[in-house]
Amino acid sequence: MISDTLIHQLRGRGFLAERFETGAQAKEAALSLIGTRSVGIGGSITVRDLGLPEALTAQGNKIHAHWYASPEELPTVRHEALHADVYLCSANAVLTDGRLVNIDGTGNRVAGLIYGPPVVIVIAGSNKIAESLDEGIARTRRECCPGNAWRLGLDTPCARTGKCVDCRTPARMCNVITIHEAPTRAVKEFHVFLTDEPLGL
Repeated sequence: MISDTLIHQLRGRGFLAERFETGAQAKEAALSLIGTRSVGIGGSITVRDLGLPEALTAQGNKIHAHWYASPEELPTVRHEALHADVYLCSANAVLTDGRLVNIDGTGNRVAGLIYGPPVVIVIAGSNKIAESLDEGIARTRRECCPGNAWRLGLDTPCARTGKCVDCRTPARMCNVITIHEAPTRAVKEFHVFLTDEPLGL
């Protein structure tokens, strides 16, 4: 259950926070908010599991999602996502004090949250809530990175064993850690949709 206190903490930091019971409700709110605008999508199991790319395409939106791109197209698509009207992704952890934590390997996802489209929508389930920064980072290294590395077929120790060993391999998932204390000035609207329902990794 997402607490009113957490929503208050997020809003106090300048995030446009809303609570939903289900991912389906958050999905409909996101589709309504996006309207006809173009959308860059960061790597997110939450966004994919909710069927948002397909729903956006069905309602006529231009989407830029790198997982549909060939290796040759990948750099261009990642760049285009940062110049869309709206950026859509999840967060690795949402701290109870209202901060957002993300870990990235390439950097395109966190770039979109920091200095990309003027409107950002983050959708996160109750499973992403963490009591402290240390817990949020630990949760990400424990839950998110190994699962994503395995899903992407990366040659990392965490993909093979399911555990983070703070590796130094070229395919390392944890190259950048960002902590959003508040939205950057480059982002005019930073929406955080939290659901009571667990979503993603």
